Amino acid sequence: MIGTGHGHAASKIKALRVLPEYDFVGICRPDTDEPGEGEVFRGIHWLSLQDVLADPTIELVAVESLPGRNLDYARKCVAAGKFVHLDKPPGADLAALRTMLADAEAHKRTVQMGYQWRYHPGMQAAIEAAKKGWLGTVHRARLSIDKSIGAEERRELAHFRGGVLFSEGCHLVDRAIALFGKPDKTTGFLRHESPIQDGLADNTLAVFEYPKAFVEISVASFHPNGGKYRRFEIVGSNGVALVQPYAPLRLLIDLKEAAGPYRAGEQQVLLTEPPGPTYAPDFQEMARIIRRQEKPSYSPQHDLITQEALLQCCGM
Repeated sequence: MIGTGHGHAASKIKALRVLPEYDFVGICRPDTDEPGEGEVFRGIHWLSLQDVLADPTIELVAVESLPGRNLDYARKCVAAGKFVHLDKPPGADLAALRTMLADAEAHKRTVQMGYQWRYHPGMQAAIEAAKKGWLGTVHRARLSIDKSIGAEERRELAHFRGGVLFSEGCHLVDRAIALFGKPDKTTGFLRHESPIQDGLADNTLAVFEYPKAFVEISVASFHPNGGKYRRFEIVGSNGVALVQPYAPLRLLIDLKEAAGPYRAGEQQVLLTEPPGPTYAPDFQEMARIIRRQEKPSYSPQHDLITQEALLQCCGM
């Protein structure tokens, strides 16, 4: 792993240390302002950047540095012939991301983006219901990810014009692209509402326009219990698929007429969480890509469309 400053870093260290598919070599922390102490780092082997890049036995690098740094480290890893797990959002330079993904393809390497809900069973089932027509003609999706963030995280995010939409909304932009593809038009609303005078865009909304549908993505940093009320809702002419909350997993389907595996009326859908630690599905897929040459679930083209839409709605 390169970098430890990302909010997902600790969970990914835990996953990589226990998943049988991997031998976790260690961590490179080139930026000393990122965490290096605590229980999660106990027994860790610390590496230099040169150690990581020059060692041919290190096949996968998880880049968990801050968004202002992560793309540069990922680019260095691709140039060194590594597979890369790159946490979100992948920097703020679309042209640099495009070049890096093209380089990875040319060298038969995969860069996997760390969007958190790609393997979420509820969201997968909701998107399946929409794509297979079980919800009828889909005309709207309403997605939200409110949370409360502290002063230090606010200062870091204030460096980016998109603020919390850039840092957290990217997960839902990725889901919107998985549902509908490239939007015809993106519009972002970026407001600073906190009494904290840091300039952070902390009350935000993105609207994606498609030929027959809207997607609304709202992200704000004020909700003290935001995790309980996060919402992933797809609305069609035959009914609704609603994931709320994201964890613990809860999916509600409400149909006018029975379709696919679902009966008419409101029903709670029983789904199971993926086994293993958080982020196990991401890294298990990456192991299959490396060992079996399995095709990734998400293409570089999907990742570029996601990043372009994100930067557009963030005014970046």
